[in-house]
Amino acid sequence: MTDQGATGCVVIGGGPAGMVLGLLLARAGVRVTVLEKHGDFLRDFRGDTVHPSTLTLLDELGLGEEFAKVPQRRVDRLRVQLADGIVPIGDLRHLPGGHKHIALVPQWDFLDLLAAASRREPGFELRMNTEVTGLIRENGKVVGVRHRDRETGISGELRAGLTVACDGRNSIARAAAGLPTREFGVPMDVWWFRLPRQDGDPAGGIGRFTAGHAAVLIDRGEYFQTAYLIRKGSDAQVRTEGVQAFRERISALIPWLADRMHTVESLEEVKLLDVRLNRLHRWHTDGLLCIGDAAHAMSPVFGVGINLAVQDAVATARLLATPLRRGRVRPADLARVRRRRWLPTVVLQSLQRFVHKRLLSRTLSSQINPSAGMPKPIALMQRFPILQRIPAYVVGIGPRPEHAPTFARRHPTPTPNPPHNAHPDVQKRPTHRP
Repeated sequence: MTDQGATGCVVIGGGPAGMVLGLLLARAGVRVTVLEKHGDFLRDFRGDTVHPSTLTLLDELGLGEEFAKVPQRRVDRLRVQLADGIVPIGDLRHLPGGHKHIALVPQWDFLDLLAAASRREPGFELRMNTEVTGLIRENGKVVGVRHRDRETGISGELRAGLTVACDGRNSIARAAAGLPTREFGVPMDVWWFRLPRQDGDPAGGIGRFTAGHAAVLIDRGEYFQTAYLIRKGSDAQVRTEGVQAFRERISALIPWLADRMHTVESLEEVKLLDVRLNRLHRWHTDGLLCIGDAAHAMSPVFGVGINLAVQDAVATARLLATPLRRGRVRPADLARVRRRRWLPTVVLQSLQRFVHKRLLSRTLSSQINPSAGMPKPIALMQRFPILQRIPAYVVGIGPRPEHAPTFARRHPTPTPNPPHNAHPDVQKRPTHRP
């Protein structure tokens, strides 16, 4: 084992929360090291939505113009396909602020942009292919991490004044710390796969729900990133039905996709997302803080997980930059992060639990009547379109949005909205990661 020194803050995980936190702390003058277990950011079927509140944050960080150059699709309305056609359920065009759309951007491009900006800051270090294997404790306090280089196999230690776990719902650090978690039951898992997009297809994001089936299509330019919902724990059983039965399921659910289902040649192309919904009772122990999915795993409902994790990171940087600069982060300082982010977490998870219970559980168990007509909430939104602004605000901005602290701001460059879908389609495809 090699001893690789010390840092002010070590961040476990180079996802959106980890990279935003690393950038902000570096701009605060904190020596920060981000450890990412993969050699690059190319993971397929990750959340690829960047919401208006995050777009505003990028402007405040001086990265708005750079982000606008990244190939992306832009969605200003949320829609669902019913038996009678496609209807709107959320209108982002009336949101406050300069961004009235959701940007659909490959997450690897978003993370590359954050990494490039972070490397321009003194005191920032990003170590790729570095997997955290455990925590270092002294006198009951977490004082750093043990890690392993996935290329060389060499193990090492990195000591830090604060360790922040941004390593997702299966967090190594959270498990090692033994922090108690409250689990909420979920009715579904998700199958992710791709389908070609053709001229004349609907643009943006579309949901489809009917008896026993549900799917969501995310417009990625030349293809749809497609989520097919299955009953929780039924992955192995559904796979035994074979690829042809799967093609028929999707074709029956969304008939206008039938002419391209042959492009899914094997169920090996269909990736499982094990959906979980939980949150920690306490987000910290002395020397360790959990944020993002490590503190509160989110359902894919509404696609708000990334936005919530980024806002956790912003709040963490604002509240802990001064204690980190002083070289002493107390448990009371860490508790302030949870208090700040508890309400938006509970609100969004409560809304997800409501959708799970009232819509998805009934949908996947075939307890809805497809001939019963338009659901009442959706019918009200069609009668009173102003109501569509409510889900747009919840999804696009969310409760208690966070703004960049003064020390992290760099010449804000708000970017006017270009024509819808003005950017070129995304061409590159990542390698699959486990």
